[in-house]
Amino acid sequence: MTALFNYKLKGTDGLARTGVISTPRGEIRTPAFMPVGTAATVKAMMPESVAATGADILLGNTYHLMLRPGAERVANLGGLHRFMNWQKPILTDSGGFQVMSLAGLRKLTEAGVTFRSHIDGSKHELTPERSMEIQRLLGSDIVMCFDECPALPASDKAVAESMQLSMRWAARSKEAFGDRPGHALFGIMQGGVAPELREESAAALTGIGFDGYAVGGLAVGEGQEAMFGVLDYAPGFLPEDKPRYLMGVGKPDDIVGAVKRGIDMMDCVLPSRSGRTGQAWTRRGQVNIKNARHQDDPRPLDEACSCPACRNYSRAYLHHVFRSQEMISGMLLTWHNLHYYQEIMAGMRAAIAARQFAAWEAAFHALRAEGDIEPV
Repeated sequence: MTALFNYKLKGTDGLARTGVISTPRGEIRTPAFMPVGTAATVKAMMPESVAATGADILLGNTYHLMLRPGAERVANLGGLHRFMNWQKPILTDSGGFQVMSLAGLRKLTEAGVTFRSHIDGSKHELTPERSMEIQRLLGSDIVMCFDECPALPASDKAVAESMQLSMRWAARSKEAFGDRPGHALFGIMQGGVAPELREESAAALTGIGFDGYAVGGLAVGEGQEAMFGVLDYAPGFLPEDKPRYLMGVGKPDDIVGAVKRGIDMMDCVLPSRSGRTGQAWTRRGQVNIKNARHQDDPRPLDEACSCPACRNYSRAYLHHVFRSQEMISGMLLTWHNLHYYQEIMAGMRAAIAARQFAAWEAAFHALRAEGDIEPV
């Protein structure tokens, strides 16, 4: 009998890994991309449509859900899975990043953070203990420790103090999480772009002991080169037998570069947000559907793509409905983008298993370098 939550590493190619995370609500194939369902919905998508793209797991936001509709209300209505009609696994973030980036009048102490809601200005407190309680009420399968995300750029001293505070909060999160069979708690490594701080953070987290580990504090404006610089060493500080999650990443080439460096899980709003603003991600790079070059083009976005947008609609139609501000525009482009992201993950999983990752990666970059098809 397998454990209620476990991770099995099935293959490696260089530092790239493929495996399976087993949960009571189903398996998560890694490397995995998690679409973001901020307010209990992936914007412009039905849950069954998200599943049809190949997603094994969604991400929900603690901060947004605690403010509206409220964690206690979600619990009374049967938990987040039932509330949003998604029966596969859900990961919830801790709320720390949103408090840093969205909330007003934020006050940070050893105990936690007090802040005012970006919705109505109401005052709230978020602590490691309250974050664990909210995530328990939501019923998420993978719970994230409550951490502090310093806004970069920041001094080395500020980054070090923030990381050490996050490690104390990680210990409190673990204690507050308690014994919850079938649910997992992930620790979050911090430390900016300093190898010694990343190593100190990883040692503190592994000393506490978690079901998985995230690399936090990246994709916050430092640029791809700096991010890859950290990923060249940071995953190696973490246990090989646990999942490694890079938070908030990213563009297709960010994702491929992260997997190449040993990352197993990622999430990002980019494919859904881009879809709503007329941006499509394809094998040949980004397509801006609002451009006039598409208005007479009978061809699909991507002839090799099997998503509904590419199978059933022309670039001309997608251009028209975007220009007309029709809801179907965001629906179709988001579906396409999420489908493409899941195709990338499936391609990498197969390439790692076959030990052909370098060839797959070279072909991925070569096709993107060609750019979009010529206009009609």
